[in-house]
Amino acid sequence: MTATLHYIYDPLCGWCYAAAPLIEAAAKLPGLRIAMHAGGMMAGNARRPVTEGLRTYVLPHDARITQMTGQPFGDAYRDGLLRDTTAVLDSEPPTTAILAAEQLHAGDGLRMLHRLQQAHYVEGRRIADAGVLEAAAQDIGLDAAAFSQACAEQGGTKTQAHIDASRRLLDEVGGSGFPTVVLETSEGVGRVELGGFLGQPQVFAEKLGEWLDSLPDSEITVADAPNCDLNGRNC
Repeated sequence: MTATLHYIYDPLCGWCYAAAPLIEAAAKLPGLRIAMHAGGMMAGNARRPVTEGLRTYVLPHDARITQMTGQPFGDAYRDGLLRDTTAVLDSEPPTTAILAAEQLHAGDGLRMLHRLQQAHYVEGRRIADAGVLEAAAQDIGLDAAAFSQACAEQGGTKTQAHIDASRRLLDEVGGSGFPTVVLETSEGVGRVELGGFLGQPQVFAEKLGEWLDSLPDSEITVADAPNCDLNGRNC
């Protein structure tokens, strides 16, 4: 059975970073397509400057993510980026970059997201900056000129339309924030609980495989899991 795993995320969502190994494991399952939907958590008027208050707020959440999943946070992020009050967190440019990567090669959108998460949370880089995005594209093997052209095609109104569509999907499936994951097959659609799988990507992939093999006889579990809300809280 072919199926689609809809992944509603934001590149600056800490709990999406926590879930990254799960999504990466799911992407390796045969017959399962990953459809990415960026929600613009910190785009437009929701862009957020780095402040000491922001740093104080996010560090305990980051520590919880590491405790639950083992995902690392680098010193360059904690004591570099999060102390740089000239930096602005903006989801739109990295979202455009992810759309551009996917346009160039199916599957590279997810690779770009994971590279940008590492750049942000480990390397403390400004992933809204064009130079950082271009370097990330080259890191995953994309041609610089082709990537630049794809960004020009995917930016602006196309990125905003993508964000708007992602928000509508989130509302349709009853999601409360990022990440929200939905499994769609010919038998129907169901939200997938991630909380019990955080830190266990192989277990998650095996369970997805079981669901794919047994649908429609099995029921997908829906349960609360840590996430970032639409305004970037709890993140």
